[in-house]
Amino acid sequence: MKIEKTVAQSSKGEITLYTLTNASGANVTLSSLGAGIVSVNVPDKNGNLSNVVLGYKEPASYIADGPCAGKVPGRFANRIALGHFTLDGKEYTLAINNGPNALHGGPEGFQNQIWDSAVDGDSVIFTYHAKDGEEGYPGNMTVTAVYTWNDANELSLNLKAVTDKKTVVNLTNHVYFNLDGENSGSVLDHEMKLEASRYLPTDPTQIPTGELAPVKDTPMDFTEFKAIGKDIHADFEPLKIGKGYDHCWVIDGYTKGELKSVAQLRSSKSGRSLEVSTTQPGMQIYTGNWLAGCPESISGGKYEDYDGVAIECQGFPDAPNKPSFPSPVLNPGEEYNETIVFKFN
Repeated sequence: MKIEKTVAQSSKGEITLYTLTNASGANVTLSSLGAGIVSVNVPDKNGNLSNVVLGYKEPASYIADGPCAGKVPGRFANRIALGHFTLDGKEYTLAINNGPNALHGGPEGFQNQIWDSAVDGDSVIFTYHAKDGEEGYPGNMTVTAVYTWNDANELSLNLKAVTDKKTVVNLTNHVYFNLDGENSGSVLDHEMKLEASRYLPTDPTQIPTGELAPVKDTPMDFTEFKAIGKDIHADFEPLKIGKGYDHCWVIDGYTKGELKSVAQLRSSKSGRSLEVSTTQPGMQIYTGNWLAGCPESISGGKYEDYDGVAIECQGFPDAPNKPSFPSPVLNPGEEYNETIVFKFN
């Protein structure tokens, strides 16, 4: 594995970029800003390399971007209702940055920090130390994001966290995919299949109601391959709330710590496919419903709504306020340890 390192300047300080190139020439570029994925260049059916993830021309443009493109949000990815939760009888108050709710750990969340970084063999290790009380969350927390790229065009991400005080944590990567190339327009003709027969309905502010609803006979059904755009504009309240898909699907057969294949994405145009595996219980599917107006693209153009799809493997949104959901609580002496693998074919 060839690993090249470059740097870029930003208002947050120096950003370090790593490009990992495998034996076939396929490569990924990672950024210390938000432990982010900047690009993934993989072959199409004719062997031509293209970047299949959305990103920005300037490394500093990732700071406080609306789409959270390619980065690791935290300390709690997704939404927490009204920016409040209680642990052991103590109430914690978070910044409100998404309607009436807290989103992705707050406006200065992990995704907008420059992480420490180092190369270890074929991997890049990003480390961030969050302070007790940072963005309202309890506990000094050390987080690591370890990316590994291999000759089979698999990008794996291992996320770990430890804390010195009882806290909550939910980590993922918010990368957007377009298998025809990041500058090729809409992904609504991509076909997707999810290993999920249930999803989490939400209130109008996109907070889960607590119900695990069957997808059968609804536009949320991706248990067989289906074009993303087939039902996206259906007369169905959940899709009206989010202007498209922006929901958490409940992974079938979830077993804590077990890595399993949970999602497949494919494009007949490029011949590329993506298989996503994870140890997490849920996956937020977000069809880039609000991408328009984000920073200049990595290829010098502009993105429009639905130009990418995010498959964010994670715990359930608002889990700190939903005792029936898989617990997001992390205690001192425990280790949060979750893995996501993106395999490109």
